[in-house]
Amino acid sequence: MTLDELNKEVADATGMTKASASKAVHAVLASIQKALAKGQKVSIAGFGVFEVTHRPARKGRNPRTGETITIPAANAVRFKPGKGLREAVNK
Repeated sequence: MTLDELNKEVADATGMTKASASKAVHAVLASIQKALAKGQKVSIAGFGVFEVTHRPARKGRNPRTGETITIPAANAVRFKPGKGLREAVNK
């Protein structure tokens, strides 16, 4: 599903115009992004939990040359699906 398809689904489900639904979807996604950027956990009951995890720097190899390189530390977003989502997917 693309963002446009999601906007259309929200518009159809709520009776909103597609433009209003698009604003609502963007507002929700922006709110989640802001919270994650601050390092906060985002928990949506029945859907799942988004959280930021830290990956430390590590050694790796360039597959082309075999040279050892240092992969820098980074933050990554982790998603753990909730019970409702797991059950919906496994029907």
